[in-house]
Amino acid sequence: MDIADLAQIQNEQLDALRVGAHKPVAPPANGTCLWCGAPLAGKQRWCDADCRDEWEHAERCRATRGG
Repeated sequence: MDIADLAQIQNEQLDALRVGAHKPVAPPANGTCLWCGAPLAGKQRWCDADCRDEWEHAERCRATRGG
């Protein structure tokens, strides 16, 4: 194993950490839950923690697949 192989392994490990640590940035509140579409008051983006978690999971999956 030479220095190029070691660098490749390190880059792959860093990429895996970045993907795992990535927390999606949600768009601004628009009056409805970003996951289920339920009407919301104020500046809420999700109706509950489950919807928020599902939205974040879907966004991470979308980012991992490249769009």
